[in-house]
Amino acid sequence: MPDLALERIAWEEGFHTVCGVDEAGRGPWAGPVVAAAVVLDVETLPAELAAGLDDSKKLKPARRAELLCMLRAVARIGVGSASVEEIDASNILAATLLAMGRAVRALGQPVPDLALVDGNRPPKLVCPARTVVRGDALSLSIAAASIVAKQTRDAEMAELDRRFPGYGWAANAGYGTAQHKSALERLGPSPAHRKSFAPIRKMLSPAS
Repeated sequence: MPDLALERIAWEEGFHTVCGVDEAGRGPWAGPVVAAAVVLDVETLPAELAAGLDDSKKLKPARRAELLCMLRAVARIGVGSASVEEIDASNILAATLLAMGRAVRALGQPVPDLALVDGNRPPKLVCPARTVVRGDALSLSIAAASIVAKQTRDAEMAELDRRFPGYGWAANAGYGTAQHKSALERLGPSPAHRKSFAPIRKMLSPAS
């Protein structure tokens, strides 16, 4: 379970304001990639919230929604995203790092002294960054960011599902499920699909 050990190390090193940063949506065939940055105040952090925070992938949607409501009441939150067009113009890694930078900037003032970033590639941020592999399983701040990013992106995919019905995005969040693949074969790609991703690129290729 994640805890505040990495945050405490940073605080002892003089980094007073520490944010956790994580993303959601690197793998799907459609929709944006979304990142979140979260600053937890250890003095006001409810014990129930601290005990519940975990890697968003391990939590059921209803529990993630509960935790997000609790986080909004006690934490500083910034959200950033990179569009399908930005993903296609560069690549998913570059777009993910771009979204992370936007999320940290969205925290506003004061700028964090340090960002704990899930993964092994540091984005360009307005503050120093420290990468943490599997950070959402180690750091409460990163786990909180993973929940915010996942819930935010799921809501955006539900809205895209209403705009482009038939692909099942409210349920599959744009991932390459059998349902999504079947809909693609039936309906073809939508404007919200990532044209640089192999399954979509193959469908759009004249040689396919």
